[in-house]
Amino acid sequence: MRTAGRNEGSGGDGLVAARFAALLSAFRPGDDALGVSELARRTGLAKTTVHRLVGHLVETGLLEREGTSARLGLRLFEIGQLAVRRRGLVEAARPYLADLREATRNTVHLAVLEGTEVVYLDVLRGPDAPALPSRIGGRFPAHATGVGKAILAFSAESVVKRVIDSGLPRLSARTITAPGLLRRQLARVREDGIAFEREESGVGVVCAASPLLDPDGCAVAAVSISGWANRMRTERVAPAVRTVALALTRTLSESTPDALADGRKNSGGTTTSSV
Repeated sequence: MRTAGRNEGSGGDGLVAARFAALLSAFRPGDDALGVSELARRTGLAKTTVHRLVGHLVETGLLEREGTSARLGLRLFEIGQLAVRRRGLVEAARPYLADLREATRNTVHLAVLEGTEVVYLDVLRGPDAPALPSRIGGRFPAHATGVGKAILAFSAESVVKRVIDSGLPRLSARTITAPGLLRRQLARVREDGIAFEREESGVGVVCAASPLLDPDGCAVAAVSISGWANRMRTERVAPAVRTVALALTRTLSESTPDALADGRKNSGGTTTSSV
């Protein structure tokens, strides 16, 4: 026990921060309250360590007690709202996304690239669309999504290389896992301004996406429409997606340039990739 104690202390602030992050990240969509045993199982930490850390997080309001269990606290939600650097982007995009959903009755997404994944900033679910796993704040491998390919096509070469070098995991039978094929698709997206995803993220789902560009032509985000493969013709909805992306790009460049600047920092620079 004394050895464990020394190990916990020798890691310094970085080790403590990593353990706090592991505890908070252990909560998944649909979770309410989790007990110490479950948190220990998900994080790989000792129950005694989990119990102590939970106590600290409860004191700060990041977690709240519910009997012998804990749930995410209101303070964490408040911090999360402050952390949405692209709030201006989301607010500016919402009317356009709503119109797109009404016109197509399919699900509309707004997403940005972070690392090798896309993060969904907004999701408006359509009444005729499939139940998709995407959610606000959720992530998905960029190479397997329409929004991801739309952003990658107008990103720095270093960004594309990072995605390819990290591996292209297969999510369905049609997921693109060959670097050469992905690059050829990105080249086509650069020509047309539209990216298609045909059952690459999941069976039966297709998508058309288009990027939002900064003044240097670098993608900062993307919008998309997703629907059933046997109901939605991607070529038919593609012009509407492209029109919204162009209009939103123009609106943001005129009214909220900071939102575009934030997105550009995250995309890895202003030099578009030569794919």
